[in-house]
Amino acid sequence: MYKVMLPIRYFLKRRITSLAVVAVALCVFIVVVVMTIMGGLVNDFREKNHQFVGDCVISTDSLVGFAYYEEFLTELNSQDFVSAASAVINSYGIFTQQGAEWSEGVGVMGLEPVSFCKATGFGRTLYYNRDKCEDAFVPGYAPERPGCVVGVDLPRMSGRDREGNYYHSEKPMQVALMVSCFPLTAKGILAKLGTDVVNRKTFYFSDDSHSGIAKVDGRMIYIPFDMAQMLCGMDGADKRASAIHIKFSDGVALDDGCESVKELWRGFAQKHKGRSLANLFKNVKVQSWIDHRRQAIAPMEKEQTMLILLFLMLGVITVFVIFVVFYMIISHKSKDIGILKSVGVGVGSIIELFLRFAVIVGFVGATIGGALGCLFLWKINVMEDWLFERFGWQLWNRSIYAIGDIPNKVEWRVLTAIVISAIAASVIGALLPSLQAAIRQPAKILQVNQL
Repeated sequence: MYKVMLPIRYFLKRRITSLAVVAVALCVFIVVVVMTIMGGLVNDFREKNHQFVGDCVISTDSLVGFAYYEEFLTELNSQDFVSAASAVINSYGIFTQQGAEWSEGVGVMGLEPVSFCKATGFGRTLYYNRDKCEDAFVPGYAPERPGCVVGVDLPRMSGRDREGNYYHSEKPMQVALMVSCFPLTAKGILAKLGTDVVNRKTFYFSDDSHSGIAKVDGRMIYIPFDMAQMLCGMDGADKRASAIHIKFSDGVALDDGCESVKELWRGFAQKHKGRSLANLFKNVKVQSWIDHRRQAIAPMEKEQTMLILLFLMLGVITVFVIFVVFYMIISHKSKDIGILKSVGVGVGSIIELFLRFAVIVGFVGATIGGALGCLFLWKINVMEDWLFERFGWQLWNRSIYAIGDIPNKVEWRVLTAIVISAIAASVIGALLPSLQAAIRQPAKILQVNQL
């Protein structure tokens, strides 16, 4: 009974215990809030990259691309594990507005909108033609003219207010944009010689795309696939593409699907190795969306890892606070320890008594910190809106960062791990003082000058 009653009594009677509870609660509160926000940002960014490229990508870093993609697309679409596949052109160019004196360097992506929307989440990024991919390149004010979709953050094409809302008119702006590209042959040399080495074509603004990926939305212009082939010099006898984006059927594991695509590609490359442009196959890679977008995702994941390491250091501080508090409590409870040992209570039982006390401190502190953290996260966007309305302050300036609401969805698995870690830290902090108390001799403890 004393193993239950004494820890509770110490917890309720000793004021210094509140210091340990506050230390644990504060640590848990900070970790829950920051890990939830950071984890939400990382997961959201990963999902946006996933939607941008699909499940699997067959691509080459070369601007020349690779040939015979149409035959491989036919083979892919005949597979049960493939839900959709779409070829794209990736290149670079310069765009300007007719009559303007400015020009901007951009990434150019040529795509077939219907198949690309099936393979990726491109349709959900459009504003005027959301999920109506067949109309993505159809300017409403001039349906007979070639249209283009621009990244929502492309310079000179859009803007945002301080709350992060983009400026959109009721209908697409009537804007003509000239896109210029350098066409390359299959050998990687300029396809045109002389003073005019570029291909140019005028497109008409039909929509904008908000993928949520800043580097994409700020530098990308999307045009019809066949026109991109022409601009980039990939429309010869053996047409070329830069990549094939693939979406797997429901129930197909990512690794299994990618491995199946790799086997198909190896067989296809081996079968066509004698053809004239088969040498372009050597630069082709088959990657999952995670590997394909690793360069974009890795920095945020590293920041998350650094935060975890910082919180481990915060946990060490919590252990030290618990150690100091328990050392002070035990030094004032020497009489109780001496009496318990004099009636035959063993070393293990003394240690167990104070570790139970540590568990109570850790549990109460972690519960308070976790509850306050969840409450704070529940109201964090409301509080930010209030601060913005009253003082013009935001955690992130929405006119700069591609962030909507602050992530506030608590993962209970993570919360449980944080609470258990806090209790474990309390036990670790109390272990040494408990051991020192348990090994003391009752005769020395109960000496008159020690009481």
